[in-house]
This record gives sequence, structure tokens and C-alpha cells, in this order.
Amino acid sequence: MSDVIGYKRPAAGTQPNYLHAPYQSSIKRAPNKPLIRMPQTLTELTGPVYGHDRVGPLDNDLTKQHAGEPLGERMILSGRLLDENGRPIPHSLVEIWQANACGRYPHPGDQHDAPLDPNFTGYGRTVTDAEGRYRFVTIKPGAYPWRNHHNAWRPQHIHFSLFGPSFMTRLVTQMYFPGDPLLPFDPIFNCVTDQRARDSMVSKFDFETTIPEFALGYHWDIVLRGRDATPMENKK
Repeated sequence: MSDVIGYKRPAAGTQPNYLHAPYQSSIKRAPNKPLIRMPQTLTELTGPVYGHDRVGPLDNDLTKQHAGEPLGERMILSGRLLDENGRPIPHSLVEIWQANACGRYPHPGDQHDAPLDPNFTGYGRTVTDAEGRYRFVTIKPGAYPWRNHHNAWRPQHIHFSLFGPSFMTRLVTQMYFPGDPLLPFDPIFNCVTDQRARDSMVSKFDFETTIPEFALGYHWDIVLRGRDATPMENKK
């Protein structure tokens, strides 16, 4: 197993701080002692944690998972999964979860006074194609209150879980929508202090994937940090 290589750890300043006081939950969750760097294990470097055969053909269409049509604005969400050098990451698992059009999750912990939609679970997944492309059909999520501070509302957003070639390349993040008036007031969005990095979390309206009389399209490319070098390049 001497050919197995590690992955880059995040460079300083490229990720949100663990503690961002305006995001009140981070006060309790942030470590209060220096982190201990653990060695990357063989399982983490070589072990994908899912089977491609478990992803069904309709898992990427969140509007077709129940008997009826969910309420809300249909949308097509597509993009590419790329490494830090702009190369596509093919055959990788992309999972999303989101609130319904009224801004509520079907979870016991969600006490927002908004209706649940029996035809919308808000969870989907797919596998990127050979060019790293993904595509979902879903409903545009609603904003919702979250009691972080006075009159706190989360912007419309979709959660993403992304897997590269191993468990070490998993990334969990959130995608936002262009022109959302709540973005300047959201502590989670603004815990990313770099403007360019914040902008990279906002999708773009995409007329090319908009389907006439059916759904608007949005495009969002995602970059996972890559390997120090690919095995092929090292062998050369």
C-alpha cells in the first residue's frame, strides 16, 4: 500500500472559523483547546462508503418521490464537481437536503409554524457523470426563522454533501440563491469572511437549463480540495 497518498489539509484562512460569535451555536460547538492533528488512516484514504448501485434513477428528482406533486416553484439545479485544479471529479456521490417551499423540514426538531408537504421529503442524491456533472429537479426552498437572534431568518438554501474518491474528501456545505435579501443578515453565510469565497456559495440563474413552462434553472459548480498529486502523475 505504499502507493496510497494523502490529501491536503485545509490551508489557513480558506475555511470558516470554528467560532463565529454572531452564529450562536458555534460558541458551544467550537473547540476551546488546540486541535490535535491525527494521521490519515488507510481506511480514510481508500474506502468509499457507498455503493453506486444504491442510487436509484429517480433519486435526483425530488418532485417524483411521492404520489403527488409537491407545492412550490419547480427548479432545475445543475453544475459540476471539480478538484482544486479545475478537473472534473466523475462518479462521485452528491447528496442534497432542504426545507420545503414553506421553509419547513420534515423533522421532529423543526417547530416552524409552517405547513409540511406530504409530497416532499426534501432529500435527493445522484452520482456525477464522466465530466463531473450533476443534476437535480426539486422545489425552491423557503426561508425560515431560526431564533439565533432577534428576527433571525435563514436565507433560501440547499445543503450539499459531496464525496470525492475517498471518505477524506467529503465536504458538507450550503448553496444559496442570487439576490436573496436575507444574505447580508445571515451569520452562517457571513462566517465565511472572504468575499470571493462567499460569492462562490451563491448559485447563478441558468437560462440554458431553464425548461419552458416547467421550471427555472440554476447552476452551481463545486470545488473539492484535491490530492497532493494524482497517483498517475507521481508514477511518471
